[in-house]
Amino acid sequence: IGLGVWQVDPGTTAKVVRWGIEAGYRLIDTAEGYRNEEGVGEAIRAAGVPRAELFITSKLRNGAHQRDAALRAFDDTMQKLGIDQIDLFLIHWPVPSQGKYVEAWKTLVELRKAGRIKSVGVSNFNQDHLERIIGETG
Repeated sequence: IGLGVWQVDPGTTAKVVRWGIEAGYRLIDTAEGYRNEEGVGEAIRAAGVPRAELFITSKLRNGAHQRDAALRAFDDTMQKLGIDQIDLFLIHWPVPSQGKYVEAWKTLVELRKAGRIKSVGVSNFNQDHLERIIGETG
């Protein structure tokens, strides 16, 4: 069972996540768009639980699908969370009007190959979006 922090006030996120970890939660789900990654990072550092026992998920912000923007956004997330490697990093939304989600996918795969992300994935994608990724990346 995971603890999602969507709509958790940034001012209380650290306390909520710390309580969750104390209660036994080990999967924490956040996103840059939730504006509370810093609180999640604070709770991770304060929890006293080995990092290897936690599974941290976050998501790429919608306006950062081009390679350079995705790399900057990823680095921002990692800095806010205070971790060197993330367990799962998702493209939060395909933003079809921009049509850049395949570029974002390729960038996340590059980060996975570099060891910065353990697993990559998508959120809120439909079949057409997935077929395009598969068609353009193999």
